[in-house]
Amino acid sequence: MQLKQGIKVSPGVAICQALVIDAEDQPIPKRTVARSRQSAELERLDAALKASGQDIEDLRKHATTKVGPELAKIFDVHLVMLKDKHLVAQFREAISTDSVTAEYAVYSVMRRQQAVFSQMDKGFFRERANDLWDIEKRIIGHLIGDERAHLTGLKQDVILVAHDLTPSQTASLDKSRIKGIATNAGGQTSHTAILAHAQGIPAIVGLENITSLVSSGDTIIIDGHKGMVIISPDAAQLMEYRQQAERFALLETQFDELAHLPAVTRDGKAITLLANIEFPDEVPPAVAKGAMGIGLYRTEFLFLSADEEPDEEQQYAAYKRVIDLLKGKPLTIRTLDLGADKVAHIDGLATNERNPFLGCRSIRLCLQNLPLFKTQLRAILRASVHGQVRIMFPLISNVMELRQARMILNDVMEDMTDQGHEFNHHIPVGIMVEVPSAALQAKTLAREVDFFSIGTNDLIQYTVAVDRGNERIANLYSGAHPAVVQLIKDVARAGVRGGIEVSLCGEMAGEPQFVPLLIGLGLKKLSMTPPALPEVKKVIRSVTMDQCQKIARKVSGMESDREVLNYLRDEMRKVLPEAMEVRGSTR
Repeated sequence: MQLKQGIKVSPGVAICQALVIDAEDQPIPKRTVARSRQSAELERLDAALKASGQDIEDLRKHATTKVGPELAKIFDVHLVMLKDKHLVAQFREAISTDSVTAEYAVYSVMRRQQAVFSQMDKGFFRERANDLWDIEKRIIGHLIGDERAHLTGLKQDVILVAHDLTPSQTASLDKSRIKGIATNAGGQTSHTAILAHAQGIPAIVGLENITSLVSSGDTIIIDGHKGMVIISPDAAQLMEYRQQAERFALLETQFDELAHLPAVTRDGKAITLLANIEFPDEVPPAVAKGAMGIGLYRTEFLFLSADEEPDEEQQYAAYKRVIDLLKGKPLTIRTLDLGADKVAHIDGLATNERNPFLGCRSIRLCLQNLPLFKTQLRAILRASVHGQVRIMFPLISNVMELRQARMILNDVMEDMTDQGHEFNHHIPVGIMVEVPSAALQAKTLAREVDFFSIGTNDLIQYTVAVDRGNERIANLYSGAHPAVVQLIKDVARAGVRGGIEVSLCGEMAGEPQFVPLLIGLGLKKLSMTPPALPEVKKVIRSVTMDQCQKIARKVSGMESDREVLNYLRDEMRKVLPEAMEVRGSTR
């Protein structure tokens, strides 16, 4: 048995045999042809380019059906690359000048391009090298008739193990057979991560050398909750995981039965449960899980999946689609939160910074790109006439930053009024409280906004100075840290005193053991990933407000995250003993 830790990007547990995809590059030998054959080689090239373009169009349609139009835009990048006149000209020049075969022309040109992208520091550009590899293999496959094996038509359940998966491979996965994904490469914003999560396939990336540790046919366990791969588990561990997976599946079914019951404590205190989403098509599943609305709509993917900045109409259409799907339920739209680990390749937005998490990201990026910011605000305001919409600014770190953002919003409103556009003139405006400076100034900021939403993912990171994507120090990243608990308490109290609503939309909201503490600290609105909603509702319906407040008072006197976490888990065992036992080693 061997354990391997990576980056968790799509939750869930899978247990079955591995299918290792051979990532070895097969070089194309250099072969020359007679000059009289050059025209034939050019014709072969044109035919292969046309066939490859049709392949990608078909994949885009397939992806649109399976995961929605936003995710399918990934293949727009492939089409743009395939039709790039400069790239195609290089293919043709190699054939005409060097008298080489069409396949070697494609191979040599694409390898040069890949080398350039692979040497760049930015993760986005390294991912483009993977796109180029995908396109190269597709074209060459048509030229030499050696199509790559499609990951469809599999006869048994498998966990895919690969250096990385191309967008084409990931989008064409047969979910009925592909039960998990483990890759050497990739990050939280890689194509593999995005598409696997959208299809509900447990996935772990960034495992570095998993392909050298696993062979096809090996039994492995993917623990997508912990970001861990267990290679060749022993009989006892295999039995334990299988039993826990079965029991947890049964528990999830029981939790799902609560989906449309109210989230009310045993003594009658109502808690509002909302969902965090990235794509419009996530709304129906979220509502089916019991979401009373969307507490956080991340708008970054509109930009991450595009070669050009999405215009006002494209953004408006996406926002309106979410509103229509919600059928009257509330929607909080977070303005663009690009930067740090979410890097767009649109001209003017890509930055090269030594420390991007502390650099020009989120609201800072928007304030330095006013046309982009105003376009998004116009799209949101136009959509606001169709439902209950709120605007939320991310990463506000000081009062002047907030006032500047609000001033720009007011300017946009004035322009739209002059132009005769309809919008909600009283649209609620709030901020994400996700840096310590905002939490410490919560009393002042509360006078400037209609609501707070505590973003614990970044708040924890900045409070305890731990990169949440760094597996080497992952044990230091903890929402149970007393300093984090104190900041949440202070923000909730400032909201009450300022007469504004305070919600929490970080991962903490979806962790059952934290729910009583958060309620006890004064939070009455929690927003989380949709799959977490039913179990959180079960917790709420199993406790009283007095219990929650007692837990909060007890935790406030503790000195370490370990002490806090152990106490919260002990309390949760009293509330949901079976769930805590089952979750033991799967989360």
